Amino acid sequence: MRVVLAEDLFLLRDGLVRMLEAFDFEIAAAVETGPELTKALAELEPDVAVVDVRLPPSHTDEGLQCALAARRARPGLPVLVLSQHVEQLYARELLADGTGGVGYLLKDRVFDAEQFIDAVRRVAAGGTAMDPTVIQQLLSRRSANEPLGALTPREREVLELMAQGRSNAAIAAQLVVTERAIAKHTSNIFAKLDLPVSDDDNRRVLAVLAFLDQGR
Repeated sequence: MRVVLAEDLFLLRDGLVRMLEAFDFEIAAAVETGPELTKALAELEPDVAVVDVRLPPSHTDEGLQCALAARRARPGLPVLVLSQHVEQLYARELLADGTGGVGYLLKDRVFDAEQFIDAVRRVAAGGTAMDPTVIQQLLSRRSANEPLGALTPREREVLELMAQGRSNAAIAAQLVVTERAIAKHTSNIFAKLDLPVSDDDNRRVLAVLAFLDQGR
């Protein structure tokens, strides 16, 4: 699996390269600036891109903007954002375009190699890998008088786990309830948000995130 990595800090970039290679990923390119990322994504067509949000020369949201531009040029390009910050506007745009695998992890909440590698593989396969803190911030932008406010506390909890890319079985195990109970909560969520029910975990998460994006 070919990876384009964008990280401006040398030690972190080198460490990520070594970790990915140890798990049999091929590093197509490891770059440190926005222009280098744009060039690598256009020319190398990787299986997945792992990008920091803030890259030179602007050190603002350069990496995320490059990823969005690359996905417009190549719809469905899997992108995993690895950052210290939650850039809500661009994160919502990335997550709500409805094509390809997407992920958003916070650097200080990645606690081991297996967690990170699992996220890269899940995104490359077309799934989602979302840090709960990112999901909380995206969900918090909806006010109580909008459809999201109609969800019960348990339904909101299930929605947040869905948005992390969890299956019904995984959600049931974490909440210590039956899969049948989670299926019922999921049906209620889609009904309250006026969204079609789907057996495709990735499509249902993207549908929810697309709905949330309408309120930005």
